Amino acid sequence: MTNKSFMTLDEFTIQQLRLFPGGTGELSRLLRDIGLASKRINVEVNKAGLQDIIGNFGTTNIQGEEVKKLDMLANNQLRNVLRSGMSCAGVCSEEENEIIVFDDELSNNSKYVVLFDPLDGSSNIDTNITIGTIFSIFKRVTPLGTPCTIADFLQEGHKQVAAGYVIYGSSTMLVYATRLGVNGFTLDPSIGEFCLSHPEIACPSEGNTYSVNESNYACFPEGVRAYLDSLKEGNRKKEGTYSLRYAGSMVADLHRNLIKGGIFLYPGTTEKASGKLRLMYECNPFAYIYKMAGGKANDGKQDILNIVPLDIHERSPLFVGSKEMMEDLETFLA
Repeated sequence: MTNKSFMTLDEFTIQQLRLFPGGTGELSRLLRDIGLASKRINVEVNKAGLQDIIGNFGTTNIQGEEVKKLDMLANNQLRNVLRSGMSCAGVCSEEENEIIVFDDELSNNSKYVVLFDPLDGSSNIDTNITIGTIFSIFKRVTPLGTPCTIADFLQEGHKQVAAGYVIYGSSTMLVYATRLGVNGFTLDPSIGEFCLSHPEIACPSEGNTYSVNESNYACFPEGVRAYLDSLKEGNRKKEGTYSLRYAGSMVADLHRNLIKGGIFLYPGTTEKASGKLRLMYECNPFAYIYKMAGGKANDGKQDILNIVPLDIHERSPLFVGSKEMMEDLETFLA
């Protein structure tokens, strides 16, 4: 066993702050607050089967989906930690109907707002399959000193200042991206800290896997079906063939593809042309992460990050993955 020293999330964000002599440290504190909330969520996820927090909460969210008990627990942890911090003017959650404004003097002078999917992969909670938290951070467009408004949240994805996710799997990891790059931190339970384990993550330009719910194949657009057929025929790869890997948990599929290379497809269908995924809580954050790691993302017609959102719960198709695989897909979508 090697005695290797790892930099903690706190140490890393402080080191990054030194690159910007005029920086206020607000973004660094915000990322550490999200890390704190995630550690609390991780504790509850790890003992979910021993407590009465598995199953449905008894309500539906604005998307008409059953809310799980762990959904609400995670949502409340993030909301409360960010409200108690010093660096967030307000939040917007997949589980909340409206934005939540932290209307007090300290919060009104904060530069940032946060959007999050508190627990992605909710349908997998009861069966102990990997789930995660997704977050997105924007700089406010409204004047400091005033309460944040919906305008601070309805911004194009390319205006994100940071985005990331936490994956609660065999180990718990926090991965986040800024314009400086993408870095991954693994939770060390012995000290209760996220430690830098995956520095400067770069998505391979090509991978061996594709992730898609093929049960909807007949309802996919023609270009998507043709692309999937070509993958299965084995004529899209220089060597070998592609493997289908689909966990039904977006965080799990996209984390694997980010590290090992691959492509994730969630197209619209004949019944749901806009697809199922949320632009603000799922598509934008992962599109930003992959872009900063050297990958690509679009909605089948344009770069996800260029979409001007009209609603905080807007849906969008999503295609995201390794650069060469995405460029190959684009020839079919065209």
